[in-house]
Amino acid sequence: MSALLEMRSITKTFPGVKALDEVSLTVREGEIHALVGENGAGKSTLMKVLSGVYPAGSYEGEIHYSGGLAEFRNIADSEKRGIIIIHQELALVPLLSIAENLFLGNEQASRGVINWHGTFRRTEELLHKVGLREAPTTLVGKLGVGKQQLVEIAKALSKEVRLLILDEPTAALSESDSQALLDLLLELKAQGVTSIIISHKLNEVRRVADSVTVIRDGATVSSMDARTQEITEDAIVRDMVGRDMAHRYPARRRVAKDVLFEVQNWNVWHPEQSDRQVIKSANLKVCAGEVVGIAGLMGSGRTELAMSIFGRSYGQNISGSARIKGQEVDVSRVDRAIDAGLAYVTEDRKSLGLILEEPISRNVSLAHLQGVSQNGILNDNLETEVAERYRKAMNIRTPSVFQKVMNLSGGNQQKVVLSKWLFAEPGVLILDEPTRGIDVGAKFEIYGIINELSAMGKGVLMISSEMPELLGMCDRIYVMNEGALVGELTAEEASQERIMSLIVTE
Repeated sequence: MSALLEMRSITKTFPGVKALDEVSLTVREGEIHALVGENGAGKSTLMKVLSGVYPAGSYEGEIHYSGGLAEFRNIADSEKRGIIIIHQELALVPLLSIAENLFLGNEQASRGVINWHGTFRRTEELLHKVGLREAPTTLVGKLGVGKQQLVEIAKALSKEVRLLILDEPTAALSESDSQALLDLLLELKAQGVTSIIISHKLNEVRRVADSVTVIRDGATVSSMDARTQEITEDAIVRDMVGRDMAHRYPARRRVAKDVLFEVQNWNVWHPEQSDRQVIKSANLKVCAGEVVGIAGLMGSGRTELAMSIFGRSYGQNISGSARIKGQEVDVSRVDRAIDAGLAYVTEDRKSLGLILEEPISRNVSLAHLQGVSQNGILNDNLETEVAERYRKAMNIRTPSVFQKVMNLSGGNQQKVVLSKWLFAEPGVLILDEPTRGIDVGAKFEIYGIINELSAMGKGVLMISSEMPELLGMCDRIYVMNEGALVGELTAEEASQERIMSLIVTE
């Protein structure tokens, strides 16, 4: 196959930072090419150079596309040549219909009048191509994330895409939606569409990618061709982090201690549908120094359980009891749950866990302002000292604690969230998808932090959609299905097969 795209010695510099250092990338016509690397490695910057977000002249090096030199001045230039990028944060308008989103800025019109009949007909054709059974008039805001991702791909097809770039396309999808999306990529490949996929999920990379390019610290480390060599996850990880990671999960000594946290007969009803019970008589316990997992499919009620326990942040008509060290505690409000010794690391750090426009120092102190205040007045110097202490302890990669959190990588943002809660000195931490959307190197660091917390005698309740993560980290695993805890497995008993068996049979 001939090369559709060649990026040669691309160098991109920001004030004081060289984001890309002579990066080269070759993508053959009709293949799926995976671009992998740790957060901050330069993957997204490289794709912004390619798509014209960073225009020709703002970087060094050359882009050759479809046999000729390409100098894109903006996104419109690259889209005219069939290069379409779908970002991790989807660019859809929730209050517009599917049809309106598909042709926004590319309206099917004659003499300034939109041809709605033609728009709806073309929308139906595109939705059929991507396997989405929805009416063209359906509001995008009514769709789940998986279906919205398909709308984005249909939008790309409407622009006669030749090179489709997907940035973490399955990060927020369920297992079934992820598999459906990967199947669609393979179908598009059969139709002649070339794709570049950026992903941290290496099992998905191995499933669909014909070639893999690894970037580390702004430079190309390796390129592998699945048609001529076997590409293993270990080889990818080694190139990504610059070292062998024989053990994906750091070892720790597991010691069973007294029960620290216990929830008994916990029932929760839906916040808007008062006749719908979401959590059904849940009972669980976490011992001091123990990491306990909750496994289940998306929609099984894991996040709803966690949020309802933490200050009744979800649901209504909540009943049941929560105990710490045998004593019943008041968790009826978030501030009371914090005072009782609970912390909740949300699955959505950008919307619910951080104030992105604020600096690291302000975010770290949010859950424990009294710790940086004197006589009710915030002490800026003390706040900075605390943030600096956690920056060093958590290895947050940033030049300053005054850096806005929005400018950090996903892994470093997650460390700020953890720092915020550790400063509140909780006894029990509920971690909801603690490694979602972060790379393998940052994951290993987060796992190390979790192990340190357990060694300090804290209790950790961890929700994760990645079964290998639960199996590698947890002392015990509860299995949840349709709002009920349907099983409990020790680390020795647990396996992916046992967990799935409990989900489908209970």
